[in-house]
Amino acid sequence: MTIRVIIVDDQTMVRAGFAALLAAQSDIDVVGEAPDGRQGVEVSRSTHPDVVLMDVRMPEMDGLAATRELLDPPPGVVHRPKVLMLTTFDVDDYVYAALQAGASGFLLKDAPPTDLIAAVRVVAAGEALLAPTVTKRLIEDFTRTRPVRRDRSPHLKSLTPRELEVLELIARGLSNQEIAQKLVLAEQTVKTHIGRVLAKLGLRDRAQVVIFAYESGLVTPGEQ
Repeated sequence: MTIRVIIVDDQTMVRAGFAALLAAQSDIDVVGEAPDGRQGVEVSRSTHPDVVLMDVRMPEMDGLAATRELLDPPPGVVHRPKVLMLTTFDVDDYVYAALQAGASGFLLKDAPPTDLIAAVRVVAAGEALLAPTVTKRLIEDFTRTRPVRRDRSPHLKSLTPRELEVLELIARGLSNQEIAQKLVLAEQTVKTHIGRVLAKLGLRDRAQVVIFAYESGLVTPGEQ
């Protein structure tokens, strides 16, 4: 299946470079571009991409506002693409807010080309781009600047002991394969547990699972 992508970035050269790189892949089709968040929302609504590469800082409408528009659309709009934020280290709080809004992850703009291609495929497949060590460290930095819960969220009571284990390991940056190895489970079983966690907690994807784990008090930043 071909992955449909649009690129939203205010720098023409960045859009052109990303478009050329992605279009060269046999399983990726770049179906649109936009120079700001407002036009990005319009292009997304007309082209129905699977993945939106979204810059953080842009004129007219920034990446956070555009992400909220795309993932919490008005009545009658049913299409919700996956959003992959493109960022740098100096916008930590901004990207954290984007993950809260439902973005599936983020990638540093100076990442190697192979990382960008892999990120698009990972996000399109329904996973969140949260496995790399740098991502886990950034999320811990986000939560470290916010008050830590001393009591666990009552929502955790809806989860079984095994689901709590899986939730905690996701928050610590482990992949499905690593979780399966640690808990001595089949990888498909891990995916089933993750699906149940998402359904019980009303979360969109793995990115929001990580945020919930920190904000609910299940995991404390800096814990090993």
